[in-house]
Amino acid sequence: MYFKTREDYNKMMQLPFEDKIQASMCRIREWYELWNGQVYVSFGGGKDSTVLLDIARKCFADIEGVFLNTGLEYPEIVQFVKQQENITTIKPKYTFYEVIQKYGYPVVSKEQSQYISEVRNTKSEALRQKRLNGINGTNTGKISEKWKFLIDAPFKISDRCCCVLKKNPAKKFEKQSGKKPIIGNLAAESWLRESHYMQYGCNAYNLTRPVSNPLSFWNEQDILRYIVQSDLQIAGVYGSIQENNGNLSVSGVQRTGCMFCMFGTHKEECPNKFQRMKISHPQLYRYCIEKLEIGKVLDYINVPY
Repeated sequence: MYFKTREDYNKMMQLPFEDKIQASMCRIREWYELWNGQVYVSFGGGKDSTVLLDIARKCFADIEGVFLNTGLEYPEIVQFVKQQENITTIKPKYTFYEVIQKYGYPVVSKEQSQYISEVRNTKSEALRQKRLNGINGTNTGKISEKWKFLIDAPFKISDRCCCVLKKNPAKKFEKQSGKKPIIGNLAAESWLRESHYMQYGCNAYNLTRPVSNPLSFWNEQDILRYIVQSDLQIAGVYGSIQENNGNLSVSGVQRTGCMFCMFGTHKEECPNKFQRMKISHPQLYRYCIEKLEIGKVLDYINVPY
């Protein structure tokens, strides 16, 4: 098992930019050679995976990219992916509409959606009490007090969306192809990703599903700097990259991902992703708010749209 200390983590995060590039290339080469080239880059069309694909193909030009078209991507992302070479597109078995009908909406966060769903559906009183009251008097494993009202929400809530639309089709592809994934996750983006990196490092060899995350110790500024320095094309939905007081940013959508996902939306400043979508993609906005009835969910959690 691989364990990183907080000091090790901070050292990697603070590496000089050029050293980060070389370290990522080293992790990719290790992964590629271990699996005799039977690897692929998970290419979502976003800026992180665009950087990952470029670095990976500087190491091994033949690496396949795999695009998982969930039906929730921005149209500009789909168009951008089509322009790339050696990309295989796979699709999930179910649509987002079918997933929310069967399991429920993704709200607040993956963790909180899971806990709320378990309280509403479990037959285990022990699990129910854990989700309501935490473990050993702590808040670990507990529904946040702020979100306990969602237990009685008049709609289903679940964390199953990512699993059904992303993980399951990816695992199916890996089983059929025999290839191991290289993914562009950044540890700094969430507590779960940071925890995973500190426990397993970039190349998690010993998991049931081995996975490489060679950009784990990068941050948003590193990604944007690489794009500028390498003169990489990125999807049009991001707009242009601008510099202000030494900090880089994009003029368009900050994060792409799934258009209709509500994870983290309550933390966004106005205009949030749905308010921006109303202006930039009005037809998809109406489908989202009205057909998928996401409007009623956002109303319930007091998020403007």
